[in-house]
Amino acid sequence: MMNMQNLMKQAQKMQKQMEQSQNELAAMEFVGKSAQDLVVATLTGDKKIVRIDFNPAVVDAEDTETLSDMTSQAINAALEEIDQATKKKLGAFAGKLPF
Repeated sequence: MMNMQNLMKQAQKMQKQMEQSQNELAAMEFVGKSAQDLVVATLTGDKKIVRIDFNPAVVDAEDTETLSDMTSQAINAALEEIDQATKKKLGAFAGKLPF
């Protein structure tokens, strides 16, 4: 029975550490850029958009498709950065599971 109590304590400790790591990631900002940095998207670690900056050279009222493509490119790049940071930070917990 003592083993089970230790196991539960370890699991609770790991849960608190994971929550702390998730909160740290959520507070971080990640930047994604399109080709030539014409669009720059800044997101938080919990995937909320903070800001999107457009280089004036890409803003053309007659070519909104390019602006849309570059915006998507920048956002997807930032999301990829978030995913990599999440795997790095939270993936470490997978190896520590006591079961």
